[in-house]
Amino acid sequence: MKMLAIEPLTRAAFAPFGDVIELEGAKQIPINLGTTMRYHDLAKVDVADEGGRPLVNLFRGQPRRLPFEVKMLERHPLGSQAFVPLNDRPYLVVVAPAGVLDPRGIRAFVTSGWQGVNYAKGVWHHPLIALGEVSDFIVVDRGGDGLNLNEQDLEESLWLTEEALKAVVR
Repeated sequence: MKMLAIEPLTRAAFAPFGDVIELEGAKQIPINLGTTMRYHDLAKVDVADEGGRPLVNLFRGQPRRLPFEVKMLERHPLGSQAFVPLNDRPYLVVVAPAGVLDPRGIRAFVTSGWQGVNYAKGVWHHPLIALGEVSDFIVVDRGGDGLNLNEQDLEESLWLTEEALKAVVR
């Protein structure tokens, strides 16, 4: 069984794959007569290829149990895809660089709970991996014509384990 290390999700570590959506370090602009703080420009929504338009969705993810087998990844070649959690529960993110899928480039991250992710156009990723309980996410992605989903099975499965998660979540 080939294990996949799990890393904490940080902006620097995730930069090759897209944006981390979080308040820490974000530009803050007071609005509404000072009663509201706007955390500005948290992710690059990139959905205009081939006449695409932004979609706002709610995804309800069923919790996955560890050990969890990663046997496929998907990508969206025409647009980015952002996941913003509606609860404070960690979830797992598995990604690989855009282009030809190279299993040696696959990485796994655990969020701190409120962190969201925005997969850049063409970045390989595993579908939602909620942990613990049913979890809701606002998802911003691309609508419109054109093939915007590719899936690829891995030649050799990778495993996410409780031990790997405990090594980063203390």
